[in-house]
Amino acid sequence: MKEKNGNGKNGDAIEVTGLKKSFGPQTVFKGIDLHVDTGESVAVLGPSGTGKSVLLKLLIGLQQPDAGSIRIGGKEIVGLGTDAMNEVRKGIGFLFQQAALYDSLTVDENVAFPLRRHLHLAEDEVRERVHKLLESVGMADHGHKLPSEISGGMQKRVGLARALALDPSILLFDEPTSGLDPITAREIDDLIVETQKQRHVSSLVVTHDVAGAHVFADWGVLLHEGEVAAEGTMKDLDRSSDPYVAEFLKRG
Repeated sequence: MKEKNGNGKNGDAIEVTGLKKSFGPQTVFKGIDLHVDTGESVAVLGPSGTGKSVLLKLLIGLQQPDAGSIRIGGKEIVGLGTDAMNEVRKGIGFLFQQAALYDSLTVDENVAFPLRRHLHLAEDEVRERVHKLLESVGMADHGHKLPSEISGGMQKRVGLARALALDPSILLFDEPTSGLDPITAREIDDLIVETQKQRHVSSLVVTHDVAGAHVFADWGVLLHEGEVAAEGTMKDLDRSSDPYVAEFLKRG
């Protein structure tokens, strides 16, 4: 199975080496390596319980590994102080599994939230940016609505607009199509691809959606029992003779 050398021609946006993490007797990672090149979309695949969400928490510094290195844009973040880590996070957009919109804020206000919190902008500039962000995800006509007044797929679109608000160079997606019907899921997959093309961001997408990964991923990494079971293009994974890889792709 094809492996990366971690030295992509555009450099590493995310470089994870020798990553180990356990919770008491439960070992999550046994020393995994993972690389996302600049401008690349990587799908991290695996069933529930394989540590995909833990990986995201490690990448944004919400948890610390037991051993190993995590470099974001060339900067080591393991052990980084709170202020320095917050600066790193400004360059990372995060789309949560359930969109995680603020229920009491309108769609417009949800997208404006990071702009008002982190940037010193005039209010008319905030409104202009919010409109452009919502327009880019097909939600420009829904800014006045509350999250409860739009569908799950629409909430994911708004969540993506908010994740893009600070113009990040890296996007992290946590199960972006979870709970969506097949048609809406494909729309979200296509939106990931379109965002990649338009903004040239580096994306890491945690998912169990194999069909979706075939749409948006330049590279796939399959986790199993704390290790990388296989990695390569999705076509590489499709051709794998490994029984676990073949079974997962069949059922995913």
